[in-house]
Amino acid sequence: MVARHLSEKSGYYYAVLSYTDSLGKRKTKCLKTGLPVKGNKKKAEAFLADARRSFVPDELQTMNGDILFADFIEQWLEIVKSIVAVPTYSSYSMTVKDVIAPYFRKKQIALKDLRATDIQEFYLHELERVSASTVIHYHANIHRSLKYAVKTDLIDVNPADKVERPRKERFVGSFYDADEINVLFEASKGTNLELPIMFGAFYGLRRSEAIGMKWDAIDFERNTITVQHTVTSCNLDGKFILVASDTMKTKSSMRTLPLVPFVRETFD
Repeated sequence: MVARHLSEKSGYYYAVLSYTDSLGKRKTKCLKTGLPVKGNKKKAEAFLADARRSFVPDELQTMNGDILFADFIEQWLEIVKSIVAVPTYSSYSMTVKDVIAPYFRKKQIALKDLRATDIQEFYLHELERVSASTVIHYHANIHRSLKYAVKTDLIDVNPADKVERPRKERFVGSFYDADEINVLFEASKGTNLELPIMFGAFYGLRRSEAIGMKWDAIDFERNTITVQHTVTSCNLDGKFILVASDTMKTKSSMRTLPLVPFVRETFD
């Protein structure tokens, strides 16, 4: 992840970004905002946020378009490691190292020679063994890596822009009726799954949200429960780890809900 803060020098704000590069070294980049300290804090904070969103470490400067696409996307993976959340990097890593890179390495296609037809053939090949939704995830990684290649002048255009993505399958969920949910409540009573199941049944919480629930999220005076913490698991460099976070995936994910009587009684 890229850390950020504002710094003051000679009466002006500076945006300071710090990150860990692919070799594990901590690096810092200082950007001029051009904003005087007096009366410009909000503008400086907006500048800092925008700089953080658009920041990509300059670690591909020694590359050129002759590099194999398989090698390029693996090196791109190391660059985004310091920018994205740990679970996101874990997902990228498994997709790139286990599927995308091995396929294109066999093809021996250079980055500059990669065509939309090559990518389309890859999608058709993968659709024989995985779902369309999974191939769409592959596309997201390929497209983002090639977008970076265009940004760093390694190629002129992004061939993934010309590819037809598979159509996403329509998800049709199923749900328990009242009798079934009562049976589930009874079966889970007194176990470690009791509370996560209850949170899921009454509030529709995601697994990460239910597991991440803390005592300070429950306000007995106001009779509310706030969803603001998550715990997820992922595989990082061959190791299974748990990742706790106080930031939600989207702003709408952080929400305050009424504490229903059944749930409140469980805590009494």
